[in-house]
Amino acid sequence: MTRVRLRTAAVSLTCMALAACSSTSSGGASGGPGGGPHAITVYAASSLKDVFTLLGKNFSAANPGTTVTFSFGASSTLGQQLTQGAPADVFASASNSTMQAAVTAGAVSSFSVFATNVLEVATPPDNPGHVQALSDLARAGVTVAVCQPAVPCGAAATQLFAKAGLMVHPVSQEADVKAVLTKVTLGEVDAGVVYVTDVLAAGAKVHGVPVPASSNVSTSYPIGVVTGSKEQATAAAFVAYVLSPAGSAALAAAGFGPA
Repeated sequence: MTRVRLRTAAVSLTCMALAACSSTSSGGASGGPGGGPHAITVYAASSLKDVFTLLGKNFSAANPGTTVTFSFGASSTLGQQLTQGAPADVFASASNSTMQAAVTAGAVSSFSVFATNVLEVATPPDNPGHVQALSDLARAGVTVAVCQPAVPCGAAATQLFAKAGLMVHPVSQEADVKAVLTKVTLGEVDAGVVYVTDVLAAGAKVHGVPVPASSNVSTSYPIGVVTGSKEQATAAAFVAYVLSPAGSAALAAAGFGPA
């Protein structure tokens, strides 16, 4: 199914479930399911933490009585938990392959890609390793942290080094991208390979070193309703909100690229 058809299906599902799609002055979220309080749990990639926390607050404000709880972590770990029956209502991954595995396992029926991201090198503000370019990560004595290979940001880092023709020997492989960023902000490594959105969100806590477009690696973010969700209408409404102009605007402001 094409991305356009998937987006259409997601929005159509929401309209059918809610009987109407309407905008609100609280950020343009689709109308809530009504009929009393509703609560959903969203499993989402760590790199989505800041923007999804904001989207969750806006969605709840636009739909009084609706609560959104998040569980952030490595996409691969969250996907495994879902396929093993962990209770959740929405899954947002930083990897199409991880989402496809969830679909194959029957944990998610369909999905839509809502954003993209690329990599950037982060260093402590004082840049003790004097990292000025991507190639410096291969220099002797420069300590580098990346995500574990099974995690989307780790797989992307591996592809990045291969495309750039670099032999980088990380001193640390972390569980998710936020853990890599923490290593950098604490000054425990000279550099970490993270997403551009992480550098933007960290502000003055890190120094960003851009990655050349010719070497950079893009990752896609798919989202879908969990098959076993007991809050299908609310979950579909949240997915539709993420895909809406208001959701896209928040994602763009956080540094994410378009789907």
